Amino acid sequence: MKITIVYDNEAKKEGLRAGWGFSALIEGAGVSPLLFDTGADGPALLHNMKELNIDPKDIGIIVISHAHGDHTGGLSEILRINGIAELYLPNSFSRAFPGRKVTMVKGPVQIRENIFSTGELEEVEQSLVLKTDRGIFVLTGCAHLGMRSILSAAAKFGEIYGIAGGFHGFHNFEVFSGLSLICPCHCTEYKQGVKNFFKDRALECGAGLVIEL
Repeated sequence: MKITIVYDNEAKKEGLRAGWGFSALIEGAGVSPLLFDTGADGPALLHNMKELNIDPKDIGIIVISHAHGDHTGGLSEILRINGIAELYLPNSFSRAFPGRKVTMVKGPVQIRENIFSTGELEEVEQSLVLKTDRGIFVLTGCAHLGMRSILSAAAKFGEIYGIAGGFHGFHNFEVFSGLSLICPCHCTEYKQGVKNFFKDRALECGAGLVIEL
């Protein structure tokens, strides 16, 4: 399984655009590419996809963590190009998508083999849970509801190997002590603190980063 950061506050590859928001592409696991969140800006998202040789028409599933604009801003642009993608939206998402297969996510749900949603935790946000040979890998949008709730929900699927995404204002780094890979992205307020605390396990996030699992 491979995760490519497509949109982030920072860019790690020359030619990619940075912007406030988050988007990640998941490939492998025998399923069509899955896009988790769509950043804040459609043209920037599509530009980065082109630079990363990602064809938006190939995306089979789009999962939105929560309804904030920095995670949904590129959704309309993707749907304009892509006529096949299924949507997995948090239950509180109010927008309708006529003609699309849409799953409104309330509780935990299996999206595809080895890919799950935690469910919309505390009616705020859903995260992705990936079952890999190394253990459970978690993808978060912003983690508004707090990291403990997310990790607790993800741990029900197995032992957690790593995590990537926005960690918001989370600063109790010891909660990550059992993890082997930690990648703070997007809205993580204490990003440098995470990297200092886990020098041998933390990755520098940014558009263009590829995580192989």
